[in-house]
Amino acid sequence: MGENNSGGEVPANQTIYINNLNEKIKLDELKKTLHAMFSQFGKVLDVLAFKTLKHKGQAWVVFEDVSSATNAIRQMQSFPFYDKPMKIQYAKTKSDIIAKADGTFVPRERRKRHEEKGRKRKEQQDANQAGMGLNPAYPGAYGGATPLSQIPYPGGVKSMVPEAPAPPNNILFVQNLPHEATSAMLQMLFCQYPGFKEVRMVEAKPGIAFVEYENEMQSTMAMQNLQAFKVTPQNSMLITYAKK
Repeated sequence: MGENNSGGEVPANQTIYINNLNEKIKLDELKKTLHAMFSQFGKVLDVLAFKTLKHKGQAWVVFEDVSSATNAIRQMQSFPFYDKPMKIQYAKTKSDIIAKADGTFVPRERRKRHEEKGRKRKEQQDANQAGMGLNPAYPGAYGGATPLSQIPYPGGVKSMVPEAPAPPNNILFVQNLPHEATSAMLQMLFCQYPGFKEVRMVEAKPGIAFVEYENEMQSTMAMQNLQAFKVTPQNSMLITYAKK
């Protein structure tokens, strides 16, 4: 389900394709975090990510409707996700869940045979070109690395990450909040995870808060699901364990 963006314009659809993701993130954590982050734009039907080398650093998010996908691309393009700017576009391949819903689903075996024919035809064309001295260039599988000059520096987020992170514990330290954030607003976000106890804000230092859970397993679950959640289009939460 690779998505080389060298072709023409991809039509708007319910599925978005994301690449340039941090490959060190565990698959389960990646899928949970993407689901939590993109749910703010509409109902997420599925998040697809795979362990195979061909699909590393990529994911697909399937929305219920096209407008949610369009909004997500507009708002989250180049967003620094685990220190790498996300590259987002509409997916070229319709996801199975949508295809089944609209009656256009084709079983993978038939699709695979069709793709295999296309691949062999392309190899034959390349071989012919090479024989004529046209030796085609083969860039990286997904367009190669992005020049450093084109990667946007993620604002002040990076500078806020503590150099020596605190060990896992039951209290979370939340940063990069909008100044208008309130305890009630944060409580609504964090209380949906089990073990929530309270939110503490520091009046003298707007933009930060502490959120307490009953134990570190519960605080970790909340952190994984709400990491980088956009409270406003400009403010995505940065969550770490609090130093005790």
